Amino acid sequence: MTSTSELKEIIELTAAGELPDRNGIVRMLSVRDPGEREALFNAADLVRKTCVGDEIFLRGIIECSGYCIRNCHYCGLRAQNKGIHRYRIPDDEIVQRAKGLKERLCTTVVLQSGEDPHYDKERLCSIISRIKEETGLAITLSIGERPYDDYRAFREAGADRYLLRHETANPELYRKLHPGYELSDRVQCLKWLGELGYEKGSGCIVGLPGQTIGDLADDVLLFRGLDIDMIGVGPFIPHPGTPLANNPAGDTDLVLNMIAVLRLVTRDTNIPATTALGVLDPESRRRAFHAGANVFMPNFTPDPYTAYYEIYPGKGPEAGAIAKASEGGYKTLFEGMARPIGTGFGYRGKVK
Repeated sequence: MTSTSELKEIIELTAAGELPDRNGIVRMLSVRDPGEREALFNAADLVRKTCVGDEIFLRGIIECSGYCIRNCHYCGLRAQNKGIHRYRIPDDEIVQRAKGLKERLCTTVVLQSGEDPHYDKERLCSIISRIKEETGLAITLSIGERPYDDYRAFREAGADRYLLRHETANPELYRKLHPGYELSDRVQCLKWLGELGYEKGSGCIVGLPGQTIGDLADDVLLFRGLDIDMIGVGPFIPHPGTPLANNPAGDTDLVLNMIAVLRLVTRDTNIPATTALGVLDPESRRRAFHAGANVFMPNFTPDPYTAYYEIYPGKGPEAGAIAKASEGGYKTLFEGMARPIGTGFGYRGKVK
């Protein structure tokens, strides 16, 4: 293990723009000493301020469907889970919900679902184009792997961003957690999205059974190597309807370390303080903004659907409460941070 002085040098060089090696990333991710963690967070916060500014951008999520054809071992929406209520929000209701986001200070709508064939290319293009024409909002899709032609059609219809989390950069662990699928296919989709001009987002889960600190360092390097524009990191939360039900939840301190390291390494990316982090520890989600986060994604899925989108337990009530927040409610959430709510679209890029 490197000394505190060596850690300080790693942090300083990374903050100055030098890419650390895998061992350096592992050392930063592993910090536990309160003083070392504060030094890591302070450096990440300064890079955040320099590269993306003080604004916190709100991106409102609408969870369109609780159906999924996949059987990922960590996700409550997995097709073999018979213990949840499945739903699909009608197309008109999705559009109407999106129209209300401007009043809640959101400049982006995120359409999220399981991998649901009901939302084929034609249906989704219609929804996307209607939202774009009627709201002018930036549109993010989070609907899984699709053929290249679908991605191109969605882009032409008005989609601006696409969130496709890879969850782990360890190919063997990915294969184990995603039966029948390969990490290389997910990476190929992310490359396609970049070629088509999307702002591409990805993410990983911290605390997956069998995951190592080295695996998380490889996640950091993969994000950097793919030039990902938005990175979501959250803790593993076991769902009772999955094969991983009896495993412990992820470590929120390690999630915060990961956010800080990602800010140092990727500099001007957009990094949210995720809902999953808030479910395990609301204070950790607030602390994420000191560790380098600059995006908050309130949930605007209408009742009763919000309680049915069970990717992990505990998110329904919290999501509903945030969705009902007024402007004053957001200001309370960010109280003491001296961080204004962003009024632009929050595209990736250095502060002008």
